[in-house]
Amino acid sequence: MRRPTHQATLSTRATRRLISLAMAAGFAAASTSALAATEVEWWHAMGGGLGKKVDEIAADFNKSQDEFIVKPVFKGNYSETMTSAIAAFRAGKGPDIVQIFEVGTATMMSAKGAIMPVYQLMDKYAPEEGAAFDPKAYLSAVTGYYTDTDGQMLSMPFNSSTPVTYYNKDMLAKAGVESVPDTWQELGEALKKVVDSGAGSCGLTTTWPSWVMLENFSARNNVPFASQANGFAGSDARLEFNKTAVVDQIQRLDDWQADKRFVFGGRFDDAAPKFYSGECAMLMASSASYAGVKESTKDFEFGVAPLPYDSDVIDSPQNSIIGGASLWVLSGHSDEEYKGVAKFFQYLSKPEVQADWHQFTGYLPITTAAAELTREQGFYDKNPGTDVAITQMTSATPTEHSKGLRLGNMVQIRDIINEELEKIFAGKEGVQDGLDNAVERGNKLLEKFERANG
Repeated sequence: MRRPTHQATLSTRATRRLISLAMAAGFAAASTSALAATEVEWWHAMGGGLGKKVDEIAADFNKSQDEFIVKPVFKGNYSETMTSAIAAFRAGKGPDIVQIFEVGTATMMSAKGAIMPVYQLMDKYAPEEGAAFDPKAYLSAVTGYYTDTDGQMLSMPFNSSTPVTYYNKDMLAKAGVESVPDTWQELGEALKKVVDSGAGSCGLTTTWPSWVMLENFSARNNVPFASQANGFAGSDARLEFNKTAVVDQIQRLDDWQADKRFVFGGRFDDAAPKFYSGECAMLMASSASYAGVKESTKDFEFGVAPLPYDSDVIDSPQNSIIGGASLWVLSGHSDEEYKGVAKFFQYLSKPEVQADWHQFTGYLPITTAAAELTREQGFYDKNPGTDVAITQMTSATPTEHSKGLRLGNMVQIRDIINEELEKIFAGKEGVQDGLDNAVERGNKLLEKFERANG
């Protein structure tokens, strides 16, 4: 009886050895595969839940093929990310991809030799299999911000948003206002009803005042924010909003402060709580704020409407312009890395990937196909108002005044504008004087940028 047992033991040992050898070979093959994959480093400014979503997108791409590994790296806010990328590039250690906010576009373009334009990347390195890179597949109002004067895409749109009007349906109903009017003239009458009826102590407030009330007001009403097609036609552009309908717009808001039809809420997103608390009936804010608005307005039903236009200036509104960021490709990397970037950009542009990103974040889908897929999936029906931004962006062909802004030192210029607006709305200076000061101070920054990059 011992012999069969001994044979069984030998057989078991042999089997275990074969399994071990097979596992070792498998691990070796996996290791070789991992080592063979080319790493693509992607620096971004998406924190919190957005950062987790970025990690998920990269992980899904990595699982979809075995040639490349995209490695996302959070580098802080937009300014910190851009500063880090520029410093790293100068040290010869820049990432393959870096996310840059839209007001950094002119700075990136002026960094001669530092970037590889996306159209050149895709022409040279895009894989033959799969859909070809077609700039026309992307929303023109989005890509227009990131193209050169010949319409060539310089960077890949990623997280784009545009301002819209959020409104408290309960307060409007109480005031007898059926809907948000299309024009600023009619909006003034509606806001007066809200305040006079006691439905709310404030009619309207806004986040990001320069972006909404100057930059987007100019685009929506097809008036110049700056010369040289808002900077697209040359680095010698100068601010012009102190000589356009923007003056009347800021005067309107200043006048409305007297009866609380408008309440200034500060810079950035500082004004949002005035809407969340039920103090103000309307809030102008980013379309990407949708999820935050939904989470913060449990006590009332809200709706979403387009930005109004000025009927004294234009008969039919132009598109609004975007905020957010795009993905820039830095120079100085290997052909294999660029192949990986091109393949990743093709993956990132897939309708299902973009639709998921759009639905999760509230940012605009960058392609028409992604918007159509989202509609087919019933997302807009289940989440009323989430399609307003897309409609607002695509209802008109962008003009030289509504294509966007390409101005150097735009981050600092926005700070100057907001500072002057604070003085105006605090009664410390008149509207024309404040806007004149903003233009004079801003133009000094543009002159400095032109000297450095002309």
